[in-house]
Amino acid sequence: MSWHTGTQAASDVLRALLSACVMLNAVVHLDLWADGMNTLEVVGPAFLLNGVAGLVLGVLVLVWRHWLPLLGAVGFGVATLAAFLISTTPGGFFGVHEQWVGIPVWLSAISEIAAIVLGVAALVVERRAAVPVPSR
Repeated sequence: MSWHTGTQAASDVLRALLSACVMLNAVVHLDLWADGMNTLEVVGPAFLLNGVAGLVLGVLVLVWRHWLPLLGAVGFGVATLAAFLISTTPGGFFGVHEQWVGIPVWLSAISEIAAIVLGVAALVVERRAAVPVPSR
């Protein structure tokens, strides 16, 4: 197996895992939106947007071999995790006060952290593959 083939395989695996994390997060947010978050003025539309954007990003990560969907997935993970962390503070997030309790919370947090790590890893792997290797 050549170095390029191994890099391509690593990229494929990272993209597949990244897509799964982003889509899992999207589904959790869509489920929470349908389960009552849709009644909240600011957070409700944000949950719906998060769900739709996550599904779109998940597909783009798989089908568009470009760094933009990877960067988008990293930003998605950072923004969503930051919003949740803000919601756990005493001030909350637009009136929403969350706690580190429940399966949806943990699925979201883990998938957001994984999306950040996997997205950065995919960017690094693909960037290194784009740099020509000097011949010996």
